[in-house]
Amino acid sequence: MALDHRRKAGLILGAFIVYEGAFVAWGCYPSPARFLRYLGFLPGRHTPSLWGWAAALVVTVFFVWRSSKLPSVRASMFVPDGLKLLAIGVGVAAGILEEWLFRGILMDWLAAQGLGAIVQVAVSGLAFGLMHAVWAFFKGSWRAGFTATLATGALGIGLAVVYLAGGRSLAPCIVAHFWVDALCEPGLMLAAVRGEMGRALPAQTAA
Repeated sequence: MALDHRRKAGLILGAFIVYEGAFVAWGCYPSPARFLRYLGFLPGRHTPSLWGWAAALVVTVFFVWRSSKLPSVRASMFVPDGLKLLAIGVGVAAGILEEWLFRGILMDWLAAQGLGAIVQVAVSGLAFGLMHAVWAFFKGSWRAGFTATLATGALGIGLAVVYLAGGRSLAPCIVAHFWVDALCEPGLMLAAVRGEMGRALPAQTAA
């Protein structure tokens, strides 16, 4: 049964990489340098401030610690196996795409409508959390979906604050998202398919 859980978790993580990675590849076309500059990884108007990096560190440490409350996360956080490699891929693909969508596009659109920082942060977090309600289907548990929605909503709020603290640069958000996924995603996915997530205190699901 444990092997079945690992295989299922690996298939789900692989699907995330293919689906989200395709959008990232589209964003890089035809100029990867322009896309990286937009994200804040190359010098330009989106170059992040030190405050953004500091906020990203705080959010990363907090959510990794919070996720470690789940037994599957604790057991797999530093295990170098196939699921960890997939989690690194998810960290890259999801980190870029989801921050681009939920922080860059959504929050900038809300700002263009004249809505303030509090509304931007709240809507970004809510949308991010609702997207992760899909985790309910990994074990057929509405409690798991509810837990994932609450936890990722909180993570989305934290990353939205990072976005504002960094001067609307996506780079600190992406790096924080990457490390949360890389460290926690194998255990979170195993917790989801095993049904731990519906029984445990809310941790965090990032991808």
